Amino acid sequence: MLDLTFYKGKKVLVTGHTGFKGTWLCNILLLAGADITGYSLEPPTNPSMFEITGLGGRMNSVIGDIRDFENLKNVFDEIQPEIVLHLAAQPIVLESYNNPKYTYETNVMGTVNILECIRTGNSVKSFLNVTTDKVYKNDETIWGFRENEPLDGFDPYSNSKSCSELVTHSYKSSFFADNRVRISTARAGNVIGGGDFAANRIIPDCVRAAIKGEDIKVRNPNSIRPYQHVLEPLYVYLMIAAAQYEDASVADWYNVGPNESDCLTTGELAGCFCDAWGGGQSFVAEHKDGPHEANFLKLDCSKVKSVFGWKPRWTARQAVEKAVEWTKAYVGNEDMTIYTAKQIKEFFNI
Repeated sequence: MLDLTFYKGKKVLVTGHTGFKGTWLCNILLLAGADITGYSLEPPTNPSMFEITGLGGRMNSVIGDIRDFENLKNVFDEIQPEIVLHLAAQPIVLESYNNPKYTYETNVMGTVNILECIRTGNSVKSFLNVTTDKVYKNDETIWGFRENEPLDGFDPYSNSKSCSELVTHSYKSSFFADNRVRISTARAGNVIGGGDFAANRIIPDCVRAAIKGEDIKVRNPNSIRPYQHVLEPLYVYLMIAAAQYEDASVADWYNVGPNESDCLTTGELAGCFCDAWGGGQSFVAEHKDGPHEANFLKLDCSKVKSVFGWKPRWTARQAVEKAVEWTKAYVGNEDMTIYTAKQIKEFFNI
């Protein structure tokens, strides 16, 4: 299990630090006393949790494109990171249909660039590539995917992440078989939580409708996803990166998802949100023709549970409640740096 004191004073590079997950991750690392540098584009939304929590003024924040190898290499050379957590991505399925070339350039060549910086340097000891539960060839079977199943995502986003996995596997076998750098990937499910303002995601869509006093319109209400609070996979990312830093034998490919009971339909999740928000909030199903999105997706997380003794802390319903609490604090003009730290401390028991 994770002891956050491991990160005190460690030089950590986080790509994608201005995004939803990246901002939460950096807030955790700051509480742990890490020496953090972030490399990312400008925040992808306005408002953004990155700006709301004042993160740019509390860490070394470098605004840059993961596709720009020379700039990225300069950052590596300057800061000499010990641990690299790679979250930078084009993360939206529907956007990948609109802009597939950019999606592949970012999600595949961005990973190549990171690994090239690691290969040609000598400071990094632990690298974690964050991919997605959507990397698998999804025939929509009733069983959760295991890590040894075929990687072949359908849409450009999912497929680009499958490619990112394969790039990582190749670099690990070709250049790091001596374990001088310990390398893992983490395939996480659908994360939810306060501070997500992205388009075409269920909780942000719920929040926007609720604030306006409108019914929530739910795409694909019967689709099943492994929903979990954003802090769940972030805990696991930090746990894997720390563990493999000390012990190369645990470096591997890991699914990260909720318990079976928390694989909800999107309609059920929207119902949880309405209950947590209160005030008679409701949702309606919206059936639109659009690009292909999988209807059924579950992960088998036996491996990460067995290797690390990990288990999820918050149920999907609790995750929604925490997202609503964060959002209402934000709408109520509370200090969100303090409130975010409060939720992190509650989750990590610190």
